[in-house]
Amino acid sequence: MTFTFTALLCVGLTLGLGTQVLAGTLPKPILRIQPDSVVSEKATVTIVCEGTTGGKVYSLYKDGYKYLSPTEILQNSIDKAEFTISNIEYHHAGRYSCQYQTHDGWSEHSEPQKLVVTGVYRKPSLSALPSPAVTEGGNVTLQCASKQQYDRFVLIKEGQKKLSRMLNSQYKNSTRQFQALFSVGPVTSSQRWTFKCYSFNKNSPLVWSEPSDPLELLLSGTLHKPTIKAEPGSVIASGSTVTISCQGTMDTEIYILYKEGSQKPWGTQTPEETESNAKFSITYVRRQHVGHYRCYSYSLAGWSERSDSLELVVTGLSKKPSLLTHQGHIQNPGKNLTLQCWSDINYDRFALHKVGEDNLTQHYVQWSQDDLSLANFTLASVGSSTGGQYRCYGANNLSSEWSASSDPLDILIAGQLFFTPSLSVKPNSTVYSGDNVTLLCRSTYKVDTFILSKDGAAHPTKRIKSKFQMWEFQAEFNMSAVSSMLSGTYRCYGSWDSSVYLLSNSSAPVELTVSGSIRPSNLPPSRPKPTAASKNQDHTVENVIRMGFAVMILIVLGFLVFKAWGNQRQS
Repeated sequence: MTFTFTALLCVGLTLGLGTQVLAGTLPKPILRIQPDSVVSEKATVTIVCEGTTGGKVYSLYKDGYKYLSPTEILQNSIDKAEFTISNIEYHHAGRYSCQYQTHDGWSEHSEPQKLVVTGVYRKPSLSALPSPAVTEGGNVTLQCASKQQYDRFVLIKEGQKKLSRMLNSQYKNSTRQFQALFSVGPVTSSQRWTFKCYSFNKNSPLVWSEPSDPLELLLSGTLHKPTIKAEPGSVIASGSTVTISCQGTMDTEIYILYKEGSQKPWGTQTPEETESNAKFSITYVRRQHVGHYRCYSYSLAGWSERSDSLELVVTGLSKKPSLLTHQGHIQNPGKNLTLQCWSDINYDRFALHKVGEDNLTQHYVQWSQDDLSLANFTLASVGSSTGGQYRCYGANNLSSEWSASSDPLDILIAGQLFFTPSLSVKPNSTVYSGDNVTLLCRSTYKVDTFILSKDGAAHPTKRIKSKFQMWEFQAEFNMSAVSSMLSGTYRCYGSWDSSVYLLSNSSAPVELTVSGSIRPSNLPPSRPKPTAASKNQDHTVENVIRMGFAVMILIVLGFLVFKAWGNQRQS
């Protein structure tokens, strides 16, 4: 009877607890991937998990397994958390979900979202059959093809609402390539029809190739303007080589390049049979090449509109200015950063250029009290995209003739890699002038390069390649014969070769104090003056020594007497 009652009581308690959990079931969160769920390698992705009020901890899962450690909820939010993945690589592709925890327990998992990583394989080609020119309301076939073997091809239509289609790959003997044919239409003039295609294999369906070159369909009777660009960029040092490329359609017969202000074409080209562009090369850029360029294309349908203007900026034609920042080379995200370009030459304008980009940010000159021309460039809300190498140039009037480049200024962004290194000092954090000091930076996570910085220092940071020793990555920053100028607060960061301008979190700060005087042990020894106590101590030692000798003599004499007495008795 007792056993039956106990069993029923346990069942009742279990049902009661189960009923409580079911009644308090939490709604599943919503997961969003920003800026897009299809990203290229080296990009940065933010995964937002949006729950409900009262969520305390959020966890992110990849392919059903916990991917990142639980993250405390944002202070400025009451219902969501963000997970940032920097420097995307192919192994980050997968299906992501999240869940959150309140005082009632854990919620359900969100609906999984796919993260596709592109740029892993070579790009396929995209073409329109028979031509990209389409009549209003007509259809066209787009061919995505590659010489390499792929299982599937993806066609994506660009625009506010991206549309994608996927087809299996087929091998075509006549062209000896793998391809997929997509039927597109009806094509209308109410929107633009621009496409890209990708390829991938079945064993890695979320790892795609680089995108093909974009293809835009043209309505018959309308010729869109060609595109113009400069390679390697529109900011070119004097004496370098530049190529101006004009991109049109496959049916273009002639390309013409004009330099504004000139009455004659700068160049004319007929494209190759399989090409849809023309390339105009300048092997040695000089002052006369400065200016604005436009190109035109001609086909059986007539002349196109003129392209947008391309400004070719030539640098190195006058003395270089200087570029600096008073806020340090290493920046934390979210703050504003001001870079200052200045010169003792009377320039009218300064321009800031980030290496790897074409655009120049220009400001007119201000004058300092020292009669220096200067301009301040403010970069608002520092983020991962701010990291890089910057240069500045000076110019007069409205000319495109710019000075030589300033010395490069590297801007590094901290907190972009998930780990935190440690920093220690050997032999001690308090030393004397002339001593040798070693600052040791370590990390159990992979580090390619360690960076040592000093708070408030104007000089660039120090970099050392890491070494793997004793199951950790480390680097030693040696300072010999230190002086008081090296006193200060030091911090250590780690970086990867794939993103040299993005750093880890900062190590805990270490304070190094260098005394201005020389270590006492390095001074020549001096003979100490005798004191009354030392004199008494010396006499005591002498008396002990004398007593010791007296005892030894008595022992020897006693031994001789005893031996003589023994011999006499024997005889």
